Amino acid sequence: MADQPLPLSVWPTAQQPASAQRTGWYLPGSTAHPAKMLPAIARHAITAYSHPGDLVLDPMCGIGTTLVEAILLGRHAIGVELEPRWAELARANTAYARTQGATGTARVIAGDARQLPSLLDAGLAGRVALILTSPPYGSSVHGQVTARPGQGVAKYHNTYSPDPANLGRVTQATLLDALGEILAGCHTSLRPGGLLVLTARPYRHRERLVDLPGQLTRVAEAAGLVLYERNAALLVGLRGERLVPRPSFFQLDRVRKARARGLPLRIIAHEDVLVFRRDTG
Repeated sequence: MADQPLPLSVWPTAQQPASAQRTGWYLPGSTAHPAKMLPAIARHAITAYSHPGDLVLDPMCGIGTTLVEAILLGRHAIGVELEPRWAELARANTAYARTQGATGTARVIAGDARQLPSLLDAGLAGRVALILTSPPYGSSVHGQVTARPGQGVAKYHNTYSPDPANLGRVTQATLLDALGEILAGCHTSLRPGGLLVLTARPYRHRERLVDLPGQLTRVAEAAGLVLYERNAALLVGLRGERLVPRPSFFQLDRVRKARARGLPLRIIAHEDVLVFRRDTG
């Protein structure tokens, strides 16, 4: 019997730039969201942790990346999104994916993920095979810019929402409390043995390093979930033995300014992929 290949804990998910990953599969307006999950990360996670016909949930679905990739892979998907603008775009993206050959079905619910059990049909409790989401985090890596000759650059699409209560704008303590509520609802939604996948990265706030993956691990475990795997999804391309950086302007700008002040910052090259499991008992 031939040896089985070992599972890789490092995912090569940036072999193409983010824009190339979305071209032809997502509507052009999708670029307006400041914190989009890479489609390749969602695709890898859905392929690895679910099967065709399974139900996949994203409680903070944004433009619907998890949903689009799920239905393209023959899964069924449900997304919850607080901001009406992004909820409508997620619906449009999943409808567009259906015209491109997606065989799964998708539903987008506008609402606050902190009330997840009340937003979902009661019959779905304990039936979700996979939950895949990316919580909001540091603003330094988000948004887009345009050059203005002689005037520097103008930032745009760099905020989640004008609503100060949006989780992309609240304090870290408030964010973690809210995520505790959301993950408790996720625990209820998962079937026994079902998996929750969170993607996140450390970031700096006023030069202080915030270990968001570590904080998320503690919050998930407090919600009754068990850490199952920890992987790294690359944000840089691989060309043989060479890395191909793909940083945003915001990352480059922050690193350059920090180095000018003597802080040895480097470009972030990966996101942590935290995989949790609901006990079968």
